[in-house]
Amino acid sequence: MQPHLTPRDIGWIEVVTGCMFSGKTEELIRRLRRAQYARQSVVVFKPGIDARYAEDSVGSHSGQRMRSFNIERASEIRELVGEAQVVGVDEAQFLDPELVPVCEELANEGRRVIVAGLDMDYLGQPFEPIPHLLAVAEYITKQLAICVVCGNPADRSQRLVDRGSRVLVGETEAYEARCRLHWDPHNFDHEQQTLSLGANLAEQSCNE
Repeated sequence: MQPHLTPRDIGWIEVVTGCMFSGKTEELIRRLRRAQYARQSVVVFKPGIDARYAEDSVGSHSGQRMRSFNIERASEIRELVGEAQVVGVDEAQFLDPELVPVCEELANEGRRVIVAGLDMDYLGQPFEPIPHLLAVAEYITKQLAICVVCGNPADRSQRLVDRGSRVLVGETEAYEARCRLHWDPHNFDHEQQTLSLGANLAEQSCNE
């Protein structure tokens, strides 16, 4: 069922992107909270693969939480969105390419769609579907973290463990934020390399 919107209602897509630890989820939650304060109906989605903080909520590294639906495929958003005026999607890089037409449909219906996710993988390659979303979005925010080596702005995710998979869900035990100078996708930490995969780490890519 489509929401009760008038012809004046104009939808759009916002993308919040950047590397690990750059505050993407925190910014997503901030925008969604403001929408709630404005008495707009909000619904949030995240990939089921990401269970680092809770199964029923999105969470930031700073400890913020917001209730959400777990989904395996982007097409599930259509079934669960209801009449929400504002739609949030976190960790969008773990979802399939169908996310792009889904977000476009929602925006065309007059909804505000806010998507957060990594724009590059640990090898520095574009992490679809985020690059495609950047091309069709009205608003783009590139978040920067702090390089753990030199303290300069960081836009790369340094993986500390080599697991031979593009998708590896983890936090400080698996990743660091690095600037261009100190980022090396093939240089893994010797101590971290011995760590076994925890329950919150995925060995296989959900995009395979």
